[in-house]
Amino acid sequence: MSGDATTQQAAVDALAGFDLHDAPGHLLRRCQQLAVDLYTNEVGADGLTPRQFALLLAIYQQAGISQVELVRSTGIDRSTVAEMVARLIKRGLLVRERTETDRRTNALVLTSEGEGQLRQAMPGVMRAQDRIMAPIPPAKRAEFIALLRQIIDTLEPRG
Repeated sequence: MSGDATTQQAAVDALAGFDLHDAPGHLLRRCQQLAVDLYTNEVGADGLTPRQFALLLAIYQQAGISQVELVRSTGIDRSTVAEMVARLIKRGLLVRERTETDRRTNALVLTSEGEGQLRQAMPGVMRAQDRIMAPIPPAKRAEFIALLRQIIDTLEPRG
């Protein structure tokens, strides 16, 4: 068999033996889909999206955070954060303020409406988190979270 034929046969063998239902990437994607569905069911289709909730929560917990810090804190890419922040400002949920220390940097702060939306979403978010963790035995939940964090901490690009 030539090199090309051997490579092609190896690919065919790998395809035949690959079990999608045991592939970590596929399983994580499916879990993420289910988590978003649970979130939407609990918070409501008209409520904050999971990413909006993440941004608003990060800003609530770190008032005055910059967009660069928001990207690091949430893991949402820079261009998406910029678009989301612009839309949330337009909706009156956030304001940008110039920082005292660096006039080129904008600090993000929740408006009272933004904080209200966050508070309104919180009970649904907590119910969704409980439903996500329900299949995991209570004694294994901390380990499960630690393993998810390990994947992120190991694979996430450092910038």
